[in-house]
Amino acid sequence: MNYLFKALNDETRREILELLKTRDLTAGEIAEAFDISKPSISHHLDILKRAELVTSEKQGQFITYSINTTILEDVLQWLITLKK
Repeated sequence: MNYLFKALNDETRREILELLKTRDLTAGEIAEAFDISKPSISHHLDILKRAELVTSEKQGQFITYSINTTILEDVLQWLITLKK
């Protein structure tokens, strides 16, 4: 869960998740939406993958990223238990 909170603590990573809400994207498509280097985007994607917030699938020479809402549902359930 530490990876999850670290991942969500960064504005760029939250913006990447917002992009992925609408559709799956390649790393290049994600990078086009930002004014930072491609290696920086790769670093952010790696953190999101470690936190299990995104999944990736290699399709030829491209990697397509998808949002993983299951982990968010798990966290929401956990947060609700804290309220009790």
